[in-house]
Amino acid sequence: MNPTPASPAPQSGTKATDAGADASPPLSHGLKQRHLSMIALGGVIGAGLFVGSGAGIAAAGPSIVLAYALSGLLVMLVMRMLGEMSAANPASGSFSVHAERAIGPWAGFTAGWMFWVLLCVGIAAEAIGAAGIMVHWFPGTESWMWVAVFMAIFCGTNLAAVSNFGEFEFWFAALKIAAISVFLVLGALAVLGILPGTDSPGSHNLTGEGGFLPNGTDGLVVGLLASVFAYGGLETVTIAAAESENPVKSVAGAVRTAMWRIALFYVGSMLVVVTVIPWNDKAVVKDGPYVAVLNHLDIPAAGDIMNVIVLVALLSAMNANIYGASRMSYSLVARGEGPALLGRVYGGVPRLTVLASSFFGFVAVLLSYWWPDTIFKWLLNMVGAAVLVVWTFIAVSQLVMRRRIQREAPEKLVVKMWLFPYLTYVALAATIGVLLLMLREDETSTQLYFTVGLTAVLAITGYARQKAVAAQR
Repeated sequence: MNPTPASPAPQSGTKATDAGADASPPLSHGLKQRHLSMIALGGVIGAGLFVGSGAGIAAAGPSIVLAYALSGLLVMLVMRMLGEMSAANPASGSFSVHAERAIGPWAGFTAGWMFWVLLCVGIAAEAIGAAGIMVHWFPGTESWMWVAVFMAIFCGTNLAAVSNFGEFEFWFAALKIAAISVFLVLGALAVLGILPGTDSPGSHNLTGEGGFLPNGTDGLVVGLLASVFAYGGLETVTIAAAESENPVKSVAGAVRTAMWRIALFYVGSMLVVVTVIPWNDKAVVKDGPYVAVLNHLDIPAAGDIMNVIVLVALLSAMNANIYGASRMSYSLVARGEGPALLGRVYGGVPRLTVLASSFFGFVAVLLSYWWPDTIFKWLLNMVGAAVLVVWTFIAVSQLVMRRRIQREAPEKLVVKMWLFPYLTYVALAATIGVLLLMLREDETSTQLYFTVGLTAVLAITGYARQKAVAAQR
């Protein structure tokens, strides 16, 4: 295939076309509606939910249900805002494109490259986690071997047609949804006392082990912080929608089903866990809440079953992160915010940005082996609050773009933010509130400081580039 060079998009002050700031070489539209539907469904089920939620339960007790509900409401508002802008102007750069149009090129640069770093570090973390499971199953093997295998597989699938990415995610999502659906059914039967060999726990585990708030509001805050970051990754569906058969319909459908997905998978599963077993059961942290519940219900081979599901969740996240990172960096390059060499499309796929994103992810893996307590830890800290920075850009962008769209092309508002602008301000205030809550804990405050530092570097760089472009005109 002959490559097609990228072309820069309109800068600040230039009226965007329908293609907008993301106009450049044509990406393929190989994602079918079934792909987008399953990506949207599976995107809310990550390894953080299956494993990481244990620490949140240990801190918050039964109030983890409230923590996930509150953070879920915030995520719903963010996704609604993002959905409104993405349905009006679908773009592979998603919120980075919207931030550029609404605030300025520096904002698109900052949000886009921040998200790219977040995804690439995520690729490394997920590869290491998946390799750990494989080494547990095959003790004679080395972790680096599995990392290399997984990186090669998913880099390869993303280098091929986008439909390959869609097929992988379709089946990954189907397995995750099936697993958590079975868990919810078994848990509900146990709560009702219908499951053979079990008695209904009633409300004892919710109120009888120190009450609903056993560690007070401090515990609830820790659980809230843990739950907020478990929702990261939902933004990828708006990136993928730009390569679907019907971008507007795909975005609208994904956003409109966000509420029941979050309520069912996150809040519902947390409610099952803290109702079926005591929140202070050591197995909740040691084995993970889902394994602890399945063992409590005497489900055979619960640990191995969940290891398979966690492996699937990790591989799914790896695949999605390589895809999301490559499309975000491609969009940035196409808008003149990155090395022009990378902005070439081969067969409808930006293969050079796929390779660049995979390479950075693999380097991050090596850093975790060579300097786990220094450089890799710095990387993890720098992206610790990155998703909250992105959400802040989304809220500010939507405040500007909604009024602009209403004025210039109201027919594009096929998805509307509820009670605009009031709920937008609520979401913005809540996001800033979570950032401030991070100052309460030593670990999260360190992450916040590092993330603020990365944000400042990117913002200054982006602003300098913006001024340089303006000076050349």
